[in-house]
Amino acid sequence: MPRPTSPRTAKAVLGASAVLLLATACGAGSDSGGAITMPPGASTPPMTTMPTMPTMPGMSATGGGSVASKVPVVANHVNIKDFKFQPAILRVNAGVAVTWTNLDEEPHTVVGGPLRSAVLAGGQASYSFTFSKPGTYSYQCSIHPFMHGTVVVT
Repeated sequence: MPRPTSPRTAKAVLGASAVLLLATACGAGSDSGGAITMPPGASTPPMTTMPTMPTMPGMSATGGGSVASKVPVVANHVNIKDFKFQPAILRVNAGVAVTWTNLDEEPHTVVGGPLRSAVLAGGQASYSFTFSKPGTYSYQCSIHPFMHGTVVVT
């Protein structure tokens, strides 16, 4: 007759079985034929830490985009670099001139609303515009329409 087990023991056995099944299905211990070698006296497989995943520019290690790219920056200059307007959102007072400088090797433009730059050749070409009225001005690069930016004028 099987001996009764406590719910806690049953959960531990079930959890260890699930870990073993998952590890075997994922090919753990391929050098040992898929079996997991456990230290003597251990009831569950040893825990290992996962390697840190690399992140891409603009991403945090916890996922999602960079929060800083969504917060308006108070300045009067936008760099065009790595096919991005940096900062993506700029806050200025009315009457301030904003200058965009293309630091990429590829040509870019700044267009939208009253903004109409010529093609800014790669390597330090720039365009300036003075915002006289408050409002939110969205713009993009007409050559690379995935590039967007915003100027908030107060």
